[in-house]
Amino acid sequence: MIIGIGRRSRIKQREINFQGKSLKITEEIFIVGGPDITDGRDGCIYLINLGELILVDTGAGWSVDKIIDNIKKLGFDCNNLTKILLTHCHIDHIGGVPEIKKRLGSRIYIHELDAPPLENGDPILTAANWYQTSFPPTPVDVKLNSPEETLNIGDQRIVCLHTPGHTPGSICIYLDKDGNRILFGQDLHGPLLEEFGSNIDDYGRSTKKLLDLDADILCEGHFGIYKTKKDVRNYILSYRRQYGVE
Repeated sequence: MIIGIGRRSRIKQREINFQGKSLKITEEIFIVGGPDITDGRDGCIYLINLGELILVDTGAGWSVDKIIDNIKKLGFDCNNLTKILLTHCHIDHIGGVPEIKKRLGSRIYIHELDAPPLENGDPILTAANWYQTSFPPTPVDVKLNSPEETLNIGDQRIVCLHTPGHTPGSICIYLDKDGNRILFGQDLHGPLLEEFGSNIDDYGRSTKKLLDLDADILCEGHFGIYKTKKDVRNYILSYRRQYGVE
């Protein structure tokens, strides 16, 4: 059964007033875009600084100037933005890719199952039709194709987990730093829709995998940041209950 849940579910979400500003989450991780920062149509956009800069998602495409300006205001050189990790193929997360890549030459990473919608500019699978816009066919540099892949950046590592459910090629990302496990779990809330290729059984397995990570901090795709193990766990469990996968 495919279940649709809107962007704002009945579950109470933590409201964070970013007042249009970037926010430091840890010494290395920042939120540089999102509904309350750059544009209401953007998913949350995170910046990781590990000597080189990594961007997690890019928003819907209307706020690239603001994203780049926020990175600069944090004191970073945008020319050091080497990688863009895309958590899935929807426009509110991938829309800024063509312009950012054009300006900065960053390499684009996405799971191979979610790459074709980008490469083909598919209006339905990218959900561009939801936003009454289009997405130009865009080449992908690196297609992730394993259940778990590690990106080594200096002496640090970022782990990309294949977590299908919302889309076939959804990934979640985590890294361990200073005693904390930080999880980037974009769109854990769904929705699960047939037109997206969503799968409730995959969603159940994927969210169980994320619970087993026992993360200290969750950087979510639309509802911000959760900063204790208990809050992270309760957030994931709340959607498992709502989708009936417990």
